[in-house]
Amino acid sequence: MDGSTNSLDDVSAGSSAEFPDRLSLMEVRLQAQEDEITLLKSSLADALRKLRLHDQQIPLLKQQLIAVNPGAARVLNQSFCIDGYSKPCRHSTSSLDGLHHPVNSHVLNSENGEGSTAHSVPTVKSSTSESSTQTDPWTPEPTRTPLAPSKSLCLEDALPEGVSLMEEALNKLHQETQEEESTNEEEREKDRSWRSLVEDPIQPTTIRTLQQQHSKSSEESQGSAPQTPTSSSPAPPKEPSSSPHSGPLSPIMESEKTLVRRNSEKQSKDIQDKAKQRMPKKAASSTNLLTRSPSLEGRAKDLLSNTGSQGSRRGTQGHSIKMFIRGRPITMYVPSNIQNYDDLRMDLPSEKLDLDWVYGYRGRDCRGNLYMLPSGEAVYFIACVVVLYHVANRTQRHYRKHTDCVRCLAIHPDKVLIASGQTAGVDKDGKPLQPFVHIWDSTTLVTLQQIGMGTFERGVGSVAFSNADAGAFLCVIDDSNEHMLSLWDWNKNTKVVEVKSTNEAVFAVEFNPADTNNIITCGKSHVYFWTLSAGTLTKKQGIFGKYKKPKFIMCFVFSLTGDVLTGDSEGNILTWGKSAADIKTLGKGAKETFQIMKQTRAHEGSVFTLCVLQGGALLSGGGKDRRIIRWSADLAPERECEIPEKFGAVRTIADVDGEELLVGTTRNAILRGSFSDGFVAIVQGHVDEMWGLATHPFQNIFLTCGNDKQVCLWNAEEHTLGWCTTLEESGLCADFSPNGAVVSVGLWTGRWVVLDLQTREVVSDLIDGNEQLSVMRYSPDGSFLAVGSHDNLIYIYSVTEGGRRYTRFGKCTGHSSFITHLDWSKDGKYIMSNSGDYEILYWDVAGGCKLLRNRYESKDREWASYTCVLGFHVMGVWLEGSDGTDINALCRSHSERIVAVADDFCKVHLFQYPCPKPKAPSHRYEGHGSHVTNVRFTHCDSHLLSLGGKDTCILQWRVKRSGAAEKEHPTSSLPPPTSLNSSSEPGKQKEKEMG
Repeated sequence: MDGSTNSLDDVSAGSSAEFPDRLSLMEVRLQAQEDEITLLKSSLADALRKLRLHDQQIPLLKQQLIAVNPGAARVLNQSFCIDGYSKPCRHSTSSLDGLHHPVNSHVLNSENGEGSTAHSVPTVKSSTSESSTQTDPWTPEPTRTPLAPSKSLCLEDALPEGVSLMEEALNKLHQETQEEESTNEEEREKDRSWRSLVEDPIQPTTIRTLQQQHSKSSEESQGSAPQTPTSSSPAPPKEPSSSPHSGPLSPIMESEKTLVRRNSEKQSKDIQDKAKQRMPKKAASSTNLLTRSPSLEGRAKDLLSNTGSQGSRRGTQGHSIKMFIRGRPITMYVPSNIQNYDDLRMDLPSEKLDLDWVYGYRGRDCRGNLYMLPSGEAVYFIACVVVLYHVANRTQRHYRKHTDCVRCLAIHPDKVLIASGQTAGVDKDGKPLQPFVHIWDSTTLVTLQQIGMGTFERGVGSVAFSNADAGAFLCVIDDSNEHMLSLWDWNKNTKVVEVKSTNEAVFAVEFNPADTNNIITCGKSHVYFWTLSAGTLTKKQGIFGKYKKPKFIMCFVFSLTGDVLTGDSEGNILTWGKSAADIKTLGKGAKETFQIMKQTRAHEGSVFTLCVLQGGALLSGGGKDRRIIRWSADLAPERECEIPEKFGAVRTIADVDGEELLVGTTRNAILRGSFSDGFVAIVQGHVDEMWGLATHPFQNIFLTCGNDKQVCLWNAEEHTLGWCTTLEESGLCADFSPNGAVVSVGLWTGRWVVLDLQTREVVSDLIDGNEQLSVMRYSPDGSFLAVGSHDNLIYIYSVTEGGRRYTRFGKCTGHSSFITHLDWSKDGKYIMSNSGDYEILYWDVAGGCKLLRNRYESKDREWASYTCVLGFHVMGVWLEGSDGTDINALCRSHSERIVAVADDFCKVHLFQYPCPKPKAPSHRYEGHGSHVTNVRFTHCDSHLLSLGGKDTCILQWRVKRSGAAEKEHPTSSLPPPTSLNSSSEPGKQKEKEMG
């Protein structure tokens, strides 16, 4: 660690709070832009994929339509012209779904509410077969009728003329259609906008409405008169006339006949005006495209089901539910064994969580946060939890009344009461929350006072109890720009005085143990001596005089003689004392000052902490040199030792009994030991954001990995770190092989390694792509490994030799965004996956890693695990208005009774499983001070593990079953997917908060 690195570490606590608002705003804007770009890309890819699906549906649509209506064959084989030019137009699904008509019918005017006068339209003698449709040639006749001026041709024009017996019924049907169109104008505009964006522009028709009403009109027409057979003599083709509004028309059926338009010139002009009005809609974003209109797949499904075909592939055997994320519809197919979705009942799960253990310590950017109590407990904090760890018994208790990250601690002179201050944080809407200080009893964990609600800004940086008056006052410095210093009578919860401190970072504050009216603060480029007089605080700057002024005053203590000792970034211990007024230098009326009396060279690099022992000796901890030095009362060095490099620098020191010490380090470890016996770690943790979490298939151990490049194996029963190894890159995801012998870890650059659990050796090292990996998942029998990447692909490997040999089997291609989660089916043949654009896809791995395009067929499939955040069985975990990133991870218990959810607002939720209905109730648990990145149940569901992101905290929750809830609801109201049944009594419960 060089000098520059040391300097950066010195300012970490102060500089981190100077510009949080601006940094937070920039991060939010950047994330919003990235989300929008991702969504636009995915929407475009989704539209293109659905267009391909539409093209694949055309042969099936033709076959279905011809089977139902042989007369439609001629229309399907014709080339239609747009705007009078001989340019063929591709028919959309919406254009074809209205062709369920009788062979003979009149063409009606779609622009007004009245039927127009019928012209002579040629009839068709057609014969159909399974493979082709043939049409007899037309016999020309001398009489020809010119086409009326027209903007475009519609599908109605291609329909043959109906017999007179059907005119009355179709006219009546047309009037009903016009009335329905007048009441559904908004839906028609959406449909037009959709077609204008995705398909070639064609004029909208009323074919879909005619199709929906066809059954009724057929009954009426058949009831009025018997149907007359079609004449075998075709009518003559019509000859088009020139028009200023249209160019030359391509003849239909190889120029042997033309069709008669019923629209007048005025009506054609109206069509042009309406088309111009619809032009701005073509500029709609792809997000609105997918949000406001049905998908091509859904339109094809409606068409097939409405035609009455017995071979419809989807939409006829069950129903689907849609949820919306960022305006994008996501279709969930309801399993077959749910008879009545609306009657399903969502209850609170009978299981609850108790915080069992907290792994980690916040030493990387906080100081003065480790103390020893007379009860034998060490007090420290991480995330939102203040931990009381009994060193001898190796047990923990937890104070959990804080709502955001704890930043500072102070111990009352009675060694029982504790003051803890927190940062402000933000709520789920991004609005800042108010910071405060809690004063609580360490024996009972009862909160006695909440200080400063609505007073402090951004957070509480430092707190201190007074000593001379038995701890009646509390001094607080917040993290605002001016670092406001306030003095409180905490028993009365009243503020005595408040004053601006400095615009520079403040690292520590303390009362003079002999005089409550004297307070000292230190930080960047300053040490201030404060005096309270007549309700006013005044400060005096410490004078460095002939000594070099350090960039940072890192810490200070009061010696037993009353002197003030400071440690600075230059590695010196400075002894300060009062001096008489220097009248010669400062002039008449000068007051006494605090000046440096002695300078002692202590460490190479910064002095991070000082601790006074009971006998008057002094301990100092170094940053760069990682040394702990014991000094005599007159600052003569006596003993020293060095902390192992893997634990980092010394952050703080707590005296246990004069000989034994507790040492907090900058790499989030707490060491216990002495100068003679050395030091061992009793608390360890990660030092950067964590994402990877995996639990062992049959042991109570789990593995974590993160951006600090560390891979750690933990024992959930003994609450200890089994081993830790450092990789060359950041680890982002992990999974144990079903045999429990190896674990695979996905890294930042597309590389992934397989580690032997016993030897920690890398038994396999492979690379897939050049982007980060997001998920690793073994199949239930361990024969395959699926690797999800940010390059939108899922790589499949066959696994042999007990998880030590991997061979590429294939890759799943089809996602339009990066892979986020995936799960294997219980038979190990299929995969369900989620992506960053909120897509759910299914894959047939055994069949060659093929994409299952018919998602309806996967609705009853059983999954070996359930970690996908999108799916029918977990749809209820999403809150209304979620943006897709609000839930980072979820995990179903092995018993398939409950599902745990890690959200973006520092909370862990517990829902019943399955949870397929919106607004499902849940137990909610606080403790993390950052977004919760992952959750996993242990192999027997006895515990739940949760990872914090930036708070570097691992929380271990004990899963307990409530007796009362068990009696009231002995089983979940919605059983596992294998036995899903409808519930007769729908009910809802509000979300329950667990403190």
